[in-house]
This record gives sequence, C-alpha cells and structure tokens, in this order.
Amino acid sequence: MTNFRVLVVDDEKHARDDLVWLLQQVDDVAEVLLASSGTEALRLLNGPESFDAVFLDVQMPNFTGMDVLQVLGNYQDSPAVVLVTAYDNYAVDAFSYDVCDYLVKPVEQARLAEAVRRIGARRSTPVELSAGESAGQNVGLLPYLSGKLGSVHFRVERDDVLIVEAAGDYIEVVTKDKSFLVRESISTLTSAWSAHGFVRIHRSYLVRLDAITEVCRVDSTRTVKIAGRELPVSRRYSRLLQSL
Repeated sequence: MTNFRVLVVDDEKHARDDLVWLLQQVDDVAEVLLASSGTEALRLLNGPESFDAVFLDVQMPNFTGMDVLQVLGNYQDSPAVVLVTAYDNYAVDAFSYDVCDYLVKPVEQARLAEAVRRIGARRSTPVELSAGESAGQNVGLLPYLSGKLGSVHFRVERDDVLIVEAAGDYIEVVTKDKSFLVRESISTLTSAWSAHGFVRIHRSYLVRLDAITEVCRVDSTRTVKIAGRELPVSRRYSRLLQSL
C-alpha cells in the first residue's frame, strides 16, 4: 500500500512542522494532517475521514499519547501507530499496545522512512475474518442491532440507544423505554459507534454523549447520570469524557 494518509499529533508546533516536512519527503506519504492535542486527534480519528497511520507524541498535556493509544485499542480497525518522543523509557509500554514503530526525537530521515515501510507492511497484511463474518459486515456499518427473545425477533436502532452495558458474552442495550440483551461485544460497538456520538466511560459502559444529564465528581470518583441511572466513570476514560 502506498499514498498513505497520515495524522501527526504533537502539542509542540516546531516538532510538528519538522515531522511534517520529513514525511513530505517520503514518496509513499500522500497527505499529512495535524492535531495539536490528544483530544483533537481523537476528534479527527472519529470523523468521516480515515487515516493509514498516526505519528503520535507521547508527552502532551491533559490527554497524553498513551491515553490516545488506550482509546485506539478499542477500535476494530485502528490506523498504524508510530510513537514519536524525546524519551526512550516508554518503549516497553508502547509495544504492549502493538505500536508499529517507536521514534526518538530528533527524528532522522532514514529512520522515518523505515517506519513508513513498516506501516506499509502492516497495512498490506490481509485481515482474517472470523467464522460467519464477511467483508460486507464491516464493523463501521452497525446502524442497528438485532436479536431474538424466545420466538420473537427484535431490532434496536443505534439512534435509539442511550446506554450499552457489558454482560458477559452479551451486552444490555438500553433505550428510553426498554432494554434488550444482544450477543455482541462492547469493544466492537465502541469501535463502530464512537463516530456517532457514543463515548466509552468504563470497561462495562458505552453511552450516548448527548443523553448525559449530569456529571458528578466526589474526590477522585466521577459518575454520570443518564436515563435515570448513575453510572461510574473509570479513571482510564475520565479525561476523554472531560475533553468531550
């Protein structure tokens, strides 16, 4: 694969500009977009445009590169990630998230070209589909969920869902009037629905952002109120919720 669409994420303008210039010298890179924070990066990544790779600074205020990596871990088809940092002590943690490469600033042109080559190798590897799954059943195309209760089949439109709660091998899908049990994973829905107004607040909860009526914080504990329920917000997702 060539003609990559790349997102550069760094809160320091000088570092962003340097990396953009270096990337523009690589033949396989067709377009480079910029984000000056982790929050801005996630807004772009959850938008309508797709990216082949993200060059991600680690140390950024409020929402760090490692925070972005945690969120991308919930995506079904996340872009390849190359961490770019002035420090080498994040390498062990970084590769536990299956990053494509790890560059230490100042970045050298030859080393950057090698990172792009690795991106190409990874993006050209075919994705193996699980049993019963077809290429047409793309996770991004989940406007509704369906299931069966006894002999009755039901369908739940994505736009009617307020809360998704993990329940073992199933999820409980809560609308304004009813709840349904569906055999699906919360990680799959996080990947598919993050671009449609949903936000993960806990390992067990995915919620519609505009349905939240109140955010409460006592000491270091944060909760949200939605559809008459008070749900916990884990520390892992707290900064993402606050930024949104």
